[in-house]
Amino acid sequence: MNLAIAPKAAKGPGINPDLPFYPLSIAVLTVSDTRDERTDTSGGLLAQRLQAAGHGLAAKAIVRDEIAAIQAQVRAWTLDPAVDVILTTGGTGFAPRDITPEAIQPMLSRQMDGFSVVFHQASQTTVGISTLQSRALAGQIDETFIFCVPGSTGACRDAWDLVLALEFDSRFKPCSLVGQIPRYRGVCS
Repeated sequence: MNLAIAPKAAKGPGINPDLPFYPLSIAVLTVSDTRDERTDTSGGLLAQRLQAAGHGLAAKAIVRDEIAAIQAQVRAWTLDPAVDVILTTGGTGFAPRDITPEAIQPMLSRQMDGFSVVFHQASQTTVGISTLQSRALAGQIDETFIFCVPGSTGACRDAWDLVLALEFDSRFKPCSLVGQIPRYRGVCS
């Protein structure tokens, strides 16, 4: 008789409610030539979602589709130790004024190639092949993480609900981005 013990079935990825939640401080930047605080539904949705998830809204701003304006606001936030993550919305498509990737890529010290892949997979479930029209990207500028998503409210909903909510939750296992945030290094992995 073989008394070998069968290995435990591996638990899949997900939220472990027994672990502590560590909130992030997140800034939201809307890149648009036409939106103002009243009409910024995309930035508003991201701000609402991140706060509902238990994170803090570090700052919120709107800048025009201009490389210098985008870079100036992003640089100010990367220099602020109170900002862990920056979310940008808008300027990631193919319209002539869509220049968010051109503004952000030169600032990146590291690019998170997988974000674009996962975002497109998730967004394909809601918009189909139209997801190809997005140049969503993510990475690090010094120690600050930045995620650039399309400007439509639906794309922001997809980005938050299907990707970022889990990536920013310290209870997500096998790991979340939270363990890479300087003030949480060593606290969660």
